[in-house]
Amino acid sequence: MSDALLTSTDREETLSRVYAHAVAAIAGYTTAVYDYDRDGVDIRIQSGGAMRPALELQLKATIGLGEPDGNGRFHFPLKQRNYEQLIIDTQTPRLLVVLELPRDESQWATIATDELVLRRRTYWLNLKGNEETNNRASTTVYIPQENVFDIDNLRKLMDQSRTGSIH
Repeated sequence: MSDALLTSTDREETLSRVYAHAVAAIAGYTTAVYDYDRDGVDIRIQSGGAMRPALELQLKATIGLGEPDGNGRFHFPLKQRNYEQLIIDTQTPRLLVVLELPRDESQWATIATDELVLRRRTYWLNLKGNEETNNRASTTVYIPQENVFDIDNLRKLMDQSRTGSIH
C-alpha cells in the first residue's frame, strides 16, 4: 500500500515548476507563483536591469514528447484553453514551457550526496500571434528542438523581453 498523496500527473506538474524555478534561480531572477491559474500563467520570472523585463510561463510536463520530426520540431497536443490563452497579445510575453520526462518514473530524478539530477530537458515556445482554431479539445503545437529552456536561453529570452522582440 502506497502512502503517496500525489498522482503521477501531480508529480509531473511539480517537477516542471521545480525545473523552471531552478533555471531562474541560477540565472539570478526572481519567480512568483500566482494563487490561481485563471489566466494561463503558472509562474512569472522577473529580471533586473533596464525595463525590468519579465516572462510568464504556462508549464507542462510529458513523458510522450518523442523524437523531433524531419524539421527538428516536437509535436505537443496543448489543451485548447491553454492554446487560446497563449496566442493573445499581452504586455508581458507568455511562453509555453514543456518538461520532457523519461517514461520510467524511477528515472525522473536522482538524489545523491554530491548531486541532484532531474532528467531530460525543457523546451519553450512562443505562441503569440498564432491563429485561432475551431478545435474543442486541443491544438497540436510544434516546438523547435533548439528551443531548450536553460540558463543561457532564459537570459536571451529576458533580453528579448526587454526589447519586445521574443520570437
